[in-house]
Amino acid sequence: MYLTKEAKEEIFAKHGGAKNNTGSAEGQIALFTHRINHLTEHLKRNRQDFNTERSLVKLVGKRRAILDYLMKKDILRYRAIVKELGLRK
Repeated sequence: MYLTKEAKEEIFAKHGGAKNNTGSAEGQIALFTHRINHLTEHLKRNRQDFNTERSLVKLVGKRRAILDYLMKKDILRYRAIVKELGLRK
């Protein structure tokens, strides 16, 4: 399942402020989270898919880097996106 243009626009509209605001940290984090959740479900069914596992690890690292940047730049935006996406338990 590929992410359609409309689904991406919906994610960015909800988290990035506008559907064409693809550069916002919140929008990118939300998009990465969506893709991470999708790959996690795939790996639950296909345990031997090591290429997907590697891609998942890279995506988690990218999301972590953007979260670290956001935490340093604006802690309130960081806390809001973490709470909204349920990243910390």
